[in-house]
Amino acid sequence: MMPKPSLQSHDARQARASNDASARGPYQQSAANPAPAVLRAESLAKSFGGLKAVDGLSFSLAKGELLGLIGPNGAGKTTCFHLLHGQLKADHGAIFLQDQDITRLASTRRSQMGLARSFQVAAVYPALRVIDHLRFAQRMPVLRGLRWLENVNASDASAAMIWLQRLQLDNQAHRFAHELAYSDLKRLELAMVLAQRPSVLLMDEPTAGLPAAARQSLMRLVRQLASEEQLAVLLTEHAMDVVFGFADRLMVMHRGRLIAEGSAQAIAEDEAVREAYLGSLKLHAILAARVSG
Repeated sequence: MMPKPSLQSHDARQARASNDASARGPYQQSAANPAPAVLRAESLAKSFGGLKAVDGLSFSLAKGELLGLIGPNGAGKTTCFHLLHGQLKADHGAIFLQDQDITRLASTRRSQMGLARSFQVAAVYPALRVIDHLRFAQRMPVLRGLRWLENVNASDASAAMIWLQRLQLDNQAHRFAHELAYSDLKRLELAMVLAQRPSVLLMDEPTAGLPAAARQSLMRLVRQLASEEQLAVLLTEHAMDVVFGFADRLMVMHRGRLIAEGSAQAIAEDEAVREAYLGSLKLHAILAARVSG
C-alpha cells in the first residue's frame, strides 16, 4: 500500500513552488503583493462513514486566476466541488466567498451571491433556440428550476447576442440546441453561466468528451474570459493538456488530502505527485508549448 504523503513534505514543496514563476498564464500574482482571495476554503472536511473523502483542505482562489484541481479517481475532487457549491455540507471547516461565510448556505443562495458551476455533461434544453438559452439565463440566479418558465423581454436579445459573439456562437443563435455539435453545446453552457455575471466559476471536467483541438479551443476561451471578466475559475480535469497547459496554478489531492500545490512546472516535477498520480507520464511537450505560447 502506498504511504500517505506527509504534511511536512507538502509544506516544503509549496515553499519551493512559490519561487517558481515560470510557465504562468495571463494571471500574475506577486508574492509581495498577492491578489485578494475571492473564494477561500479553510480546513474543509467531509467523511462518509469511516472514509475521509476530504480531509483538512485549505486553499484560496483570486480574481482572474485559473486554478486546476487534479488527482486520481477517489482523491476527493468531486466531493470538494459538492462542498464548495453546497450540494454537500461540510463536517468541519469553513468556506468564504468575497469574505462572507457561506459554509451553511444552500447552493441556490451561493449561486445568487456569484458562485456558479458547470457540469461534465452540458446541461441545455434541446428544444430551445440558442439565443433563448441566453435570454432566460440572464434573468436567473441559477440554471435550473421552474424559474426557467418566467417570461423574458425581447430587449434581452441584444445582451444575449453579445455573449454569443464572445463565445463564438453568434452564427448559430437561431438554431435549436439539439442541432449543435457537442463542442458548441459546451460553449453554450459556458455562455449561460457567464451571462449571470458570477465572480467564481467551478468547472467540473469542462472538456470531457471533446477531441484535442476542441479542448484547446474551449480552454483558450475560458482563459481569455477569466482575464477579461476577472473571473476566478476552479476546474477539475483529467486531460493533462488542459490542466498543465492552461492553469495558472495546480493543486493535487490524494486520499482526501492536498499533497502538492504550485505551478505546472513544479507539479510536473514533484516526486510525491508522480508517485500518487502522474506516474511516468511525459509532460515536456505540453509544458514547452505553454511557455512558447
